[in-house]
Amino acid sequence: MVNDLIAGVAAGFRPAKRGLYLADFVEMLQSLPPAEAAAKLLHMPDVRAVGVLDRPEFVAASDVLALLPPARAVRLVSQMAEDRAADVLAAMDEATAAPILAALSPEVRRSLDSLLAWASDSAGGMMTTEYVAAPSDATVGAVLNHIRTVEHNRETVYSIFLIDGTGRLAATISLRRLIAADPASPAIALARDRDPITVAPDTDREIIGDLIRRHDLLALPVVDADDRPLGIVTVDDVLDALVAEHTEDAQKFGGVEALDGPYLQTGFLAMIRKRAGWLSVLFLSEMLTASAMQHFETELERAVVLTLFIPLIMSSGGNSGSQATSLIIRALALGQVRLKDWWRVALREIPAGLVLGGILGAVGLARIALWQGLGFYDYGPHWGLIGATVATGLVGIVTFGSLAGSMLPFLLQRIGFDPASASAPFVATLVDVTGLVIYFSIALAILSGTLL
Repeated sequence: MVNDLIAGVAAGFRPAKRGLYLADFVEMLQSLPPAEAAAKLLHMPDVRAVGVLDRPEFVAASDVLALLPPARAVRLVSQMAEDRAADVLAAMDEATAAPILAALSPEVRRSLDSLLAWASDSAGGMMTTEYVAAPSDATVGAVLNHIRTVEHNRETVYSIFLIDGTGRLAATISLRRLIAADPASPAIALARDRDPITVAPDTDREIIGDLIRRHDLLALPVVDADDRPLGIVTVDDVLDALVAEHTEDAQKFGGVEALDGPYLQTGFLAMIRKRAGWLSVLFLSEMLTASAMQHFETELERAVVLTLFIPLIMSSGGNSGSQATSLIIRALALGQVRLKDWWRVALREIPAGLVLGGILGAVGLARIALWQGLGFYDYGPHWGLIGATVATGLVGIVTFGSLAGSMLPFLLQRIGFDPASASAPFVATLVDVTGLVIYFSIALAILSGTLL
């Protein structure tokens, strides 16, 4: 532990009075190869080792646990929070996880099997079965006594289930209200709502996060079709899940298939596989840009000056499209807009694109006039028409980019894909191709009879 403390301080971690804070220790272990982290974990007391494995940010937990002696691994898993233990075992290969599961007590194994049956991003996969429940006719004092009895093996005691005689969830009450109430009063009288907010085990984690946020909940009961409680999803579980969800979305938005682990722990070949697919698709799409330029080859030969503004035109359209896509993807994720609102978004983005394109067009026209007037570059006798072409092209391309970028997430969601797949590079590529067509079509209309 002394060596760990010295290493932690050297790495910039603030030591607690008796060593590193658990979060700092987890971060230090996370930076080590799995074999070294397992060696350190092997010599730690069970309580601290379980604390380390229970931290969701310790993403190497499954690799480290697999390297421990089987008996120690089983002992630690049996003491972990069941939802976290299920996540760690799910991340292992089946051949490694099966012996650990088989060696657990029947009660723990049944709980873990029920959790592992659900997808990791669903309420069933996120919930824990370690919740506090009491009869709906119990008094406040009886519920408090029950909490004192079971507190040591429950993940949370801040939200208590009250169960009626048929096993159904009658109400939920908070520990804060219990503590402040008369011990002789009925506990169910403290429930704010006799129809508690619940979710089914197959509910997506984004919906769970939205419910907890909108209703200011500390925990959310998970119930079956008969309203019998299966488990509880706590707010910290939701935060961890949403961080993972947002990380995945951010990676997709950058044109990368979501990584399965931290960047530095993703193997070289795995990283290539994650990036090569999208990069190849984008490359093939960009070939359409070359085809568009070949189509206007004659115009380019007659008015080479137009090529000077191609990067400006393409980047402006791609940037406006990426802006719109970012705004709509986030609005869809937060529930601020829904699929049926696509026409309202279109009616906002078209005038927004026209104004933004007008601003960029004015700047582009001013730049051409300034360079011509100061003698920095001679655009020829028709420089005014060239400026008008660039300005008008920018209006058209930015408007199209804003509209296309805002509609693409709706289209993807409509056909069942993740809107985050509307990555910025993909939108930019789409607008690049159409932008060239718009630009040269406008050039033909304005410059016909002069340069063209």
